[in-house]
Amino acid sequence: MDKQSQNQNVEELAARIQAAKHIVFFGGAGVSTESKIPDFRSADGLYQKKNFPYPPEVMLSHSFFVQHTEAFFDFYRTIIFKEAKPNDAHLKLAAWEREGRLAAVITQNIDGLHQAAGSKTVYELHGSVKRNYCQKCGAFYNEDYILENGSIPYCSHCGGLVKPDVVLYEESLQMDTITKAKTAIQNADMLIVGGTSSSSIRRRE
Repeated sequence: MDKQSQNQNVEELAARIQAAKHIVFFGGAGVSTESKIPDFRSADGLYQKKNFPYPPEVMLSHSFFVQHTEAFFDFYRTIIFKEAKPNDAHLKLAAWEREGRLAAVITQNIDGLHQAAGSKTVYELHGSVKRNYCQKCGAFYNEDYILENGSIPYCSHCGGLVKPDVVLYEESLQMDTITKAKTAIQNADMLIVGGTSSSSIRRRE
């Protein structure tokens, strides 16, 4: 595609976005790479690294969490990027929402950057590293608790195991989130998909 055609496509997209009144954005890991968070499946992605004792898909599975809890958290802490900041994509989507043109963000990411940018209606298909809960009493903990509390984080109230509120492999997506995301898409007059191959829009198995 030559430069003139590219410019025409960009202008057409901008005009369509300007005319839209109910935009929904569906995004994945590629949205956050500009924030220095690596994606998973690209040549330089997390799944291509060879310095893990097991494949990342195994280490992020429910059975690995249960059977090898300490090793799970050793790996899980490497995918928490606390210092990451929203990039231009996150900020633009939040601006569109404030303008009343963006109805929702649907994201596969677990980094919480859309909310950090100011987006209010965000459907997190795979959960968030920002939320962690005691499996026994339900007490809430943020990502600092996971990062700073030893090899295995236990609840300070009851001693129960604290689990990240992320959807692991072998776990199903939350149906309430799926339902809200589907409704948002059905009501959209424009759907923008970015930074995702959509290959993990399924039950993680």
